[in-house]
Amino acid sequence: MQITSTIGRRKTSIARVYVKPGKGDILVNDRDLKEYFISEIHQTLAKQALAALKLEGSYDVTVNVEGGGVTGQAEAVRLGIARALVEISAENKPTLRKEGFMTRDSRMVERKKPGRRKARRKFQFSKR
Repeated sequence: MQITSTIGRRKTSIARVYVKPGKGDILVNDRDLKEYFISEIHQTLAKQALAALKLEGSYDVTVNVEGGGVTGQAEAVRLGIARALVEISAENKPTLRKEGFMTRDSRMVERKKPGRRKARRKFQFSKR
């Protein structure tokens, strides 16, 4: 039995994904997907790569994810699963590329600047 391991990242989240042939179980940090990602939207996000190829019931996925928030983690899981599916079979790549699942979203939070309240927001100006 071949286990494929890949990494998916988004913002500050890092997902280490392990995919093996199975019956469709998805475990995130040793918990079921529905238990870890409570929101239906995040569950769908995480499973999008499998759904695009209609492989939902054919692979068992184990994920260790850390850092960031829930959305960033779900998108990191999606990228990791997509990369694993391409590693398993290269003919999956055009479909996943067309859906946009193979691209690492490089947008990060802009750093706070000195003399500002946030990255770009200035302190409130008082004329008098």
